[in-house]
Parts: sequence; structure tokens; C-alpha cells
Amino acid sequence: MREFDKISIQEISKNDMLLIIEALEYTGNNTKIDDFLNLRNSIVEELSSLAELSEEDFLEYLKK
Repeated sequence: MREFDKISIQEISKNDMLLIIEALEYTGNNTKIDDFLNLRNSIVEELSSLAELSEEDFLEYLKK
């Protein structure tokens, strides 16, 4: 098996990314495990920064 330290999200569709973000939020809220919410927030923050959009605008973009 090949080892890797980073994974590219280049091939993930907008719908899949939105599903991952929503799943992390749902899981974090329903399990009260902050790590899920922290990961969700980190992903949204990083991707919205790369897209040069606010986090709210980025999430709206994914929903389109």
C-alpha cells in the first residue's frame, strides 16, 4: 500500500463536499463531539479562503 500525508480534494464534486460538510455538522451537533464541528469549520474556512469568498457565500455556492 502506498502511503501519503495529504489528500487532494480536487476531484470531489461540489455536491459531495457539501454532503461531507453537512455530515460533519450533523454528527457534531448530535454527538456533542467537538472534533466533528472543528473539522467542518476548518474545511469551510480553508476552502472559502481559497475561493476568496466569505464562508456563507462559499456554502451558498456549494448549494447551487
